[in-house]
Amino acid sequence: MEAKPYIQRSSDKMIEEHIKRWQMDQKKKYKKPIRPVITMSRLPGAMASDLAQKLAKDLDIDLFDQEIVEKIATNADKSQRIVESLDEQDRSILEEWITALGENHMWSYEYLQHLTQVVGTIGAHGHAVIVGRGASYILPKEVCLRVLVVAPLEVRVQNVMRTYSASEKEAKRQVMRTDADRKAFIQKYFQADMMDPTNYDLVINTNNIDIDLAARIVKETYNSRHWYDYSGKKR
Repeated sequence: MEAKPYIQRSSDKMIEEHIKRWQMDQKKKYKKPIRPVITMSRLPGAMASDLAQKLAKDLDIDLFDQEIVEKIATNADKSQRIVESLDEQDRSILEEWITALGENHMWSYEYLQHLTQVVGTIGAHGHAVIVGRGASYILPKEVCLRVLVVAPLEVRVQNVMRTYSASEKEAKRQVMRTDADRKAFIQKYFQADMMDPTNYDLVINTNNIDIDLAARIVKETYNSRHWYDYSGKKR
């Protein structure tokens, strides 16, 4: 459970706006060759949504939260349209990423196929923050900054109590249930331990680091890292 992001537009409208803009980008002769993304995994109540919103605003990049990614991945028409928003070069990059996942990916799950294509497409377009849905395990580490946002249980419970005006008992129940669901999701689909710090580039503890400082740390890492240029490969 997270503090809900401030949403002015419906998720459907936001998805349509992204698709239309990407379709227009296909017609551009020149694009920035390196378009890294930030993928954010998080424990419920750790204030990751606040951090993601600040990063998207400060870096002037897109924000795809779990709700939006899930909505696209579970809608066949939207999934197809978002993949079709890629030009030939970027579609080739997406195919390369999916191939590289190989046997580690559980392709028997139809949902995972859609999810991989959606997250991969967002990653290929680049310049985005993607929150949740295993994005850190889908995209190559060469093109994304993988962040895990954590905080002690008691702090997360307090955050949820404050955000949702919930009782301590209800907040703790929601936090622990969501916590278990997210860890199970990563284990089921990616056979990975969500809490293994070696799966990430940065682990941010929002109990010790406030959102402003956390954003500065992530931005400095994002802006100073040497990113791999997939589009520079000869095809």
